[in-house]
Amino acid sequence: MYPVILELGPVRIYSFGLMMALAFLVAAWLTGKELERRGHSAEIASSLVLWAAAGGLGGARLWNILNDWSAFVADPAGALFTGAGFTWYGGLVGGLVFVAIGLRRNGVPFTVGADAIAPGLVLAHAIGRIGCQLAGDGDWGAVTTVPWGMAYPNAIVGWDYPPGVVVHPTPLYEAFAYTAIFAFLWAIRRRDFPSGTIFYLFLLLSPLTRFFVEFVRINTRVLGPLTEAHLTSLVLMAFAVIQLVRHRQRIGAALS
Repeated sequence: MYPVILELGPVRIYSFGLMMALAFLVAAWLTGKELERRGHSAEIASSLVLWAAAGGLGGARLWNILNDWSAFVADPAGALFTGAGFTWYGGLVGGLVFVAIGLRRNGVPFTVGADAIAPGLVLAHAIGRIGCQLAGDGDWGAVTTVPWGMAYPNAIVGWDYPPGVVVHPTPLYEAFAYTAIFAFLWAIRRRDFPSGTIFYLFLLLSPLTRFFVEFVRINTRVLGPLTEAHLTSLVLMAFAVIQLVRHRQRIGAALS
């Protein structure tokens, strides 16, 4: 893996930070295009991405701290400023809360803005997972014998497996899936859907991806074979399905 992409004297460019920056730029550009198509100023996109970044990173870090309070108490600075330990659902919830605030401040209805944001957001998530893969931030899966298994000896989070052991490269699984979800949402975004449909499809498909990938992750099981991420995914998917079912006739007509 390549935690550091480039070193120029004392200056280091980290792969995770580089991918995060690229993800935000891509999300801002795509969101701007969609907002403009929907009759709003494209300039709003840059501020929304800042809101999403602040809420997403803050929510991800806060969720992780609450889940591992003893580690935070033992080393507050280390827990706050480490490059690892971000949780996707904490970032999603925090990002959505802050984006809702940003949309309200700019006079954009939430469902309209969420539809515009969703395709760029899921592609940004895919790019972010490439950053996880390059940095080796602990997101890998369980030990495996599949031919595409990988080792992370240079990971920013301690890799303590002996030589020859490989694991599921789960960041790549998610990156491929999120890219496919982006392609689907981008392809259907011009259909005459009820407001919010693209966002609810995102809220169904992205957690569905994480739900299945989670079975080969090494997170703690909290309810039988299910982890906290499984349970959170189920809640998000249930909410999305309820919203989609409410408008199933109009959605069906738009897809036909």
